[in-house]
Amino acid sequence: MPMLRADMSTCGGGQVLEASPSPVALQLRRRLPDWLKVPLPASSAFTRTRQLLEDLQLHTVCESAKCPNHWECWSRGTATFMIAGDRCTRACGFCAVSTAKPLALENDEPRRVAEATRRLGLKHVVITAVARDDLADGGADHFHRTIGAVRELNPGIVVEVLTPDFLDRDDALDRVLAAAPDIFNHNLETIRRLTPTVRHRATYDRSLAVLRKAKERGGTGMLTKSGMMLGLGETQPEVMESLGDLRRARVDVLTLGQYLQPTLRHLPVVEYVEPARFEAYREQALAMGFLHVASGPLVRSSYHADEVTAGAAMTGSAAT
Repeated sequence: MPMLRADMSTCGGGQVLEASPSPVALQLRRRLPDWLKVPLPASSAFTRTRQLLEDLQLHTVCESAKCPNHWECWSRGTATFMIAGDRCTRACGFCAVSTAKPLALENDEPRRVAEATRRLGLKHVVITAVARDDLADGGADHFHRTIGAVRELNPGIVVEVLTPDFLDRDDALDRVLAAAPDIFNHNLETIRRLTPTVRHRATYDRSLAVLRKAKERGGTGMLTKSGMMLGLGETQPEVMESLGDLRRARVDVLTLGQYLQPTLRHLPVVEYVEPARFEAYREQALAMGFLHVASGPLVRSSYHADEVTAGAAMTGSAAT
């Protein structure tokens, strides 16, 4: 069976490094460990999902961010919708989403996302967006309208949003929360020391503030969620420090995955973290009080999101 080379992590904000790739970086890209090589699924559902997205002219983070799991997810008939266009106002050191002057918002996009959700028969939908620092509200109202449209056409659906930091604007955050998402996700992405390199236009403490405020202001039972990518040069004590920071922000659900360099213009992989260490982090995080932890080389923010949230719900009420 043909093998798929994994090529991306999650998405956020940072600085693209323009330096020429080193021989070490080239070698790392050529020699993926076996645990990062996954078979391409053979399923007609993949073609149907792709055709549906093309028909409705929708963007997905699966494609734009070069997610290594998009073959599997589309073959399961699931996708993570990326609203507000496919041009980001930030230049992430790790992210494959294009950085360019964004186009105007499309007023009918919320309806198209709702229709795609209906046609796919989703019970759990994940809605994310590029950073839109060019807009006064950072795209918050577009999130609000999309959540409302999805709920109107798909009663009973679980709605998860994966948002940018909105530059920590309270009015923008409140606008998203007013639509009552079931899960509010914002990624911390990396440890404190590496944040200035990995996410040049974001800050570590701003992300924690957004997560803390979302928990305080969100509806009863709303879960908060965050993710980090590993392999950028962080140490184990630094990872544990960040997990502690997330718990102090009362984050309920955690995802940990391997960073993979999308192109030679992006940050190089420093280390391929072995599956056993991901499992150790999972056990330690659960002991710290996270309701659910998905931790593994191919884990991404929205990968099997329905299963992650179901696991958290089975654990009990949202963390305090």
